[in-house]
Amino acid sequence: MQIPLPPVPLPDRLVEFAREFEDGRQTPVEPRNAATVILMRPSEQGPEVYYLRRHVSMEFAGGMCVYPGGGVDPRDFDAAVAWAGPTPAEWAARLGCDEETARALVCAAVRETFEESGVLLAGTSSTDVVADTTGEDWEADRAALESRELSMTEFLNSRGLVLRTDLLGVWDAWLTPAFEPKRYRTWFFVASLPLGQVTRDVSTESSSVAWIPARVAAEQADTGDLALMPPTYLTSMEVGEHDSPEEVLAVAAARSVEMFCPTVEPLDEGWTLSMPDRLRPLVAGRRPA
Repeated sequence: MQIPLPPVPLPDRLVEFAREFEDGRQTPVEPRNAATVILMRPSEQGPEVYYLRRHVSMEFAGGMCVYPGGGVDPRDFDAAVAWAGPTPAEWAARLGCDEETARALVCAAVRETFEESGVLLAGTSSTDVVADTTGEDWEADRAALESRELSMTEFLNSRGLVLRTDLLGVWDAWLTPAFEPKRYRTWFFVASLPLGQVTRDVSTESSSVAWIPARVAAEQADTGDLALMPPTYLTSMEVGEHDSPEEVLAVAAARSVEMFCPTVEPLDEGWTLSMPDRLRPLVAGRRPA
């Protein structure tokens, strides 16, 4: 399945519908907070990224290839969660949100990555990271987290582990357009696959998984061979400009983000959805604006 990639000409009916939200004639749906993680490993073609293809029957982004991630769970706000790395206050400054939300987002990012890929960004200390999560006991805990029978705090405490929040970097933040019926306020994180760990096709929300160099994923989206939503496409394109996961993480270390919500803007004689200004040159270089 192929979806239009930025910049996309918008039909007149959608432009008019979007304007109803802009001028207050319609009330936007309240978005839900979410976290997603661009999980990387090195390759000869730059950072290779872990993608999940969502079941076509899924209500949101059905059939799309996405990064591991999902909505924040109320228990992700637990202040007692074992923690190593930048403080929630430091994360709040980088994520552009309050401290409680920052804690929940970081926790959700680590939890969702484990639930959807089997990769765990945690260790017994601030200098250690789990090396193998493939055993049956790990799978039982992963399934319990996914079903919400087990909270992240309970899971970590039972194994004597702490969140290795220093293994995460912040990359971007996207808010679903106001006119969409289902909306998410999603923070994008980056992380490298820990040494010794392997990904597993375990997500109940995906029909298949694949490691694809980020720049190749963007190229495959250009040709219609890979279905990416605009934020995933733009992020893959940007990450693919770098030569290694280490380079991406170095860039992320200096980043703080502001939530970006696409709005209607002019395109030739019509209209399109806006994108972050820093990404416009990359898009223009791939096809005429």
